[in-house]
Amino acid sequence: MSKQESHPTLLIPGPIEFDDAVLQSMSHYSQSHVGEPFVRTFGETLTMLRKLFQTTSPASQPFVISGSGTLGWDLVAANLVERGEDVLVLHTGYFADSFADCFTTYGVNATQLKAPIGSRPQLPEIEKALKEKDYKLITVTHVDTSTGVLSEIKTLSEMVHRVSPDTLVVVDGVCSVGSEEIRFDDWDLDVVLTASQKGLGCPAGLSITMCSGRAMDRFNSRHTPPASYFASMKNWRPIMQNYEAKKPSYFGTPSPQLIHALHTSLTQILALPLDTRFAAHRAASQRFKAAVADLGLRQLASNPADQANGMTALYLPDGLTPPELLPKLLSRGVIFAGGLHREIAAKYVRCGHMGVSVMEPERKDVEKAIEALREGLREVGYQKEKASAA
Repeated sequence: MSKQESHPTLLIPGPIEFDDAVLQSMSHYSQSHVGEPFVRTFGETLTMLRKLFQTTSPASQPFVISGSGTLGWDLVAANLVERGEDVLVLHTGYFADSFADCFTTYGVNATQLKAPIGSRPQLPEIEKALKEKDYKLITVTHVDTSTGVLSEIKTLSEMVHRVSPDTLVVVDGVCSVGSEEIRFDDWDLDVVLTASQKGLGCPAGLSITMCSGRAMDRFNSRHTPPASYFASMKNWRPIMQNYEAKKPSYFGTPSPQLIHALHTSLTQILALPLDTRFAAHRAASQRFKAAVADLGLRQLASNPADQANGMTALYLPDGLTPPELLPKLLSRGVIFAGGLHREIAAKYVRCGHMGVSVMEPERKDVEKAIEALREGLREVGYQKEKASAA
């Protein structure tokens, strides 16, 4: 039983509900960021991230830097590609637009390969694009928080390495790490970036990135200095290496409390086989999505293969908008998120089902979400037999 103050259950695609032990870690007493106790905690955290991402290569390099998941974009754009070079951005929603905008800020030419809302670019068209130009890297949003679209990473990486072997494979895993399967070494990935507040179940404020040895070689071979100071791998790599080796180091002051919270969360996550965690998220997702279908509603991602396991984006009935439904859910103790995709924001809502809401079934968070959605729709006058989803 949670000891947290009574509050509505937060079921958006991040931030998510937190375990009591994680929140308790956030209240850790103040520590020196270069003192032995904190250096040991930070070092253990970096090592646990290797296990989470499933990489055993000593050449892989984890980064944990104070900031939001957005900082991961800067880390990629400022260090792994140079002004005037070309990158291919696979578009499945709002966050591809933003990643492309980040590249443009650094003078990098970003070409977007877009799919219709609710789907993802297909391998043949991606292969065709890769054969037409020398792209230094390709980015894919594993789960786009705006649409709930899940991208297939393994086969994409295989194709990229076959067709354009010098192109780095960069995965935006902000909404997937911790709830979707990722095998960094086995899938031959070069970068996976994420944040602390979604599937990892930690308060927001940490940008987390894993880079391959190939990505670090690309950084080492730059012709120009990194295009950022704070996001420079030149500045952060020795800090991460020293911390993991349990040696004090300094470039910018980290947040000891957030690192303690992440350490606690990772300890909990790794206490079970990762396959067990991913299976639990698939099962919870299927329960919620089955309820959505039973209500006569449709998901943005109509193809089951394109549907994320840690969240669901669902169209509302014709004529119903998020501001009309969301307060009804809140009155029932549940918080969903409104739409985010610019073109259809007023037509849908999003539910997050990840982390403790899935791994602690006794909380019954998924069941709360289903019941609140059913009753909320009934209160606004929705009847399944008369519905025609947008």
